[in-house]
Amino acid sequence: MRTMTSPAATPPQAAAPQPDHVPARWRMLLLWAGLPICLLGLAHYRSWEQWASGRFGELVLLALLVSALAWLPRRLLGWSWAGALAVVWSVLLVPFAGPLPVLATALFCAAAVALGGLFATRQPLALQAACGLVLIGAVLGWLLPLPLHNRWTYLLLCGGLLAWRRRALASALSQARMDWREAIAGNPRTAAFAVLALCLASTGCWLPTLQFDDLGYHLRLPWQLLLEGSYPLDPSTHVWALAPWLADVQQAVPQLISGEEARGPLNAAWIAITACGVWQLARVLGGGAQAGWLSVALYASLPLTAVLGASMQTETTTAALLAWLVVLIARAPSPQSPALFAGAILVGGLLGLKLGAAALALLLLPWAVLRHWPLRDARRVLAAGLLALVLGSSSYVYAGFVAGNPFLPMFNASFRSPFMPPTDIGDLRWHQGFDADLLWELTFDTGQYLEAYPGAGGFILVALAGAWVLALGDRRNWAIALMATVLLAAPLLPMQYLRYAFPSCVVLLPVLVLASLRNHPRGAALLLSGVCVLNFAFQANGHWMLRTGMLKQAVKSLGQDPPLYANYAPERLFLQRIRAQAGSRDVLGLDPGLPIAAEMGSRGRTISHYDPALAEAARSADADPSGAAWAALFRRERIGEVLLRADTLSPAQRAGLEKAGARR
Repeated sequence: MRTMTSPAATPPQAAAPQPDHVPARWRMLLLWAGLPICLLGLAHYRSWEQWASGRFGELVLLALLVSALAWLPRRLLGWSWAGALAVVWSVLLVPFAGPLPVLATALFCAAAVALGGLFATRQPLALQAACGLVLIGAVLGWLLPLPLHNRWTYLLLCGGLLAWRRRALASALSQARMDWREAIAGNPRTAAFAVLALCLASTGCWLPTLQFDDLGYHLRLPWQLLLEGSYPLDPSTHVWALAPWLADVQQAVPQLISGEEARGPLNAAWIAITACGVWQLARVLGGGAQAGWLSVALYASLPLTAVLGASMQTETTTAALLAWLVVLIARAPSPQSPALFAGAILVGGLLGLKLGAAALALLLLPWAVLRHWPLRDARRVLAAGLLALVLGSSSYVYAGFVAGNPFLPMFNASFRSPFMPPTDIGDLRWHQGFDADLLWELTFDTGQYLEAYPGAGGFILVALAGAWVLALGDRRNWAIALMATVLLAAPLLPMQYLRYAFPSCVVLLPVLVLASLRNHPRGAALLLSGVCVLNFAFQANGHWMLRTGMLKQAVKSLGQDPPLYANYAPERLFLQRIRAQAGSRDVLGLDPGLPIAAEMGSRGRTISHYDPALAEAARSADADPSGAAWAALFRRERIGEVLLRADTLSPAQRAGLEKAGARR
């Protein structure tokens, strides 16, 4: 995190009592009412039985060790605790993520700041970085089919941007350094607490890529570009091949530069950008440094922050872009609309990430237009809208042209693309109903709404429910509180899946912090810090790999990935060997429940829902016990390597492998 001070920030008022007609005592009681209700929920659901106390103990030990390491530069160099912790943690990322991926990501982010500064002049460094990352990813998205994606092209792109904008970049870095010092000076202790919380949240960035959707889908585009230099627009072998791809394109840039996966460092950058956005939003809403840092700490403490840091899911990036978009809208209106095109870039980025993220931006646009851009600026608004559309639409245009469905594989019952059955995809597990007790269930019965354990969403929705009510009644911030509530409800209406609501939860945090500090200036910090600790206590419940000690194993292996591959996804070890052989035939995963061949690019095939045509052919082949149909399938699809697990191999598959002359 680098820049913290918004030029349009209002003077700090976080400690000022809220002037209304409700007695202060009742407001304070309402603020604290969520805490006993939260404790009641923990007791009712016997949450201690699902608490991974050992994992929490490891986080505490890690915090103590990092603090001890940070003590040395603080003592010898006179650094602040927050600064020392940030530097130590940044250095620790290198052995776990790898020096080349870290350097490649730093180069990519520096180039992004250089480019983003053109459209976000005199804006915070983090906003410039966010805009630049979107711009680079969007342009490359349009160029995916062309054979120009390689290390030297990307190095030339980043190096050219740095050379062209070197003075602007130096100025932005200098300003960011001053803003960082000013932000820490405003409340050094809370700053140190928040930075330490960010350190613990970013442990997910230490881990190798092992989550299910990444191995089956998200790794496909970066590895395809690394292996072949271009991306075929072919949904016949993977129905998500033309789905919104901005996040995966961004992941590809440092991966191609370094030659290794760079998910961890890039996610760490996005977490820092989000933290800056959350801090800025608290300041724009009238809070001081304490409000900003407590908002950052709450964001870091959410279990999904760490879980998403270990994945390639789009919600990490969505949270960053959404937070900064709300910052731009919440600022005091300006006749010149200096951040209009920066906002358009963020909207385009949300469109390029996912249709659901674009829907969140769409919900914000009426408020933005009413607040900032009256009718006399209609031309500028139209130009900004066109910019957002161009930046975010590459995947939709290609999908519409190639497959006849711009949203493939979504909504195919309407578009009837021939590349998959004419049905709408969905998951019945996540349709529990949008009921009055939804927030309670999301908090304490989380497994009904996410592949996780109780508490995986954190406890803010219940423990800070009183602050939420107070925020909606605050005359200064009721509009943003209402907007944050709408943003939270929107992704949960069609499907009650907690991960989709994570970015909206992040935007809500500064609103809750401001309401807490205004209604109980002396005690609110204790309440908010306690909620942070409670969230961290249940961080491991966010994903089964964290519960089984994956972080501990990563630390013990000192950043070596093979031991973790062997424990969690041994197929990755075999795929590494296959890539090293430089063959041309395809690789087939024979277990439909483990479609994890995405890192082979277009050569990776599965018999899962990712490849409907091959899945149907596999079902037909299984009807032939002789194995002849399977042997014919292997020949027809040019299968040279097969990934299997003996306990899921069908008799027909086994016979087919024997007929095809398969060997280990």
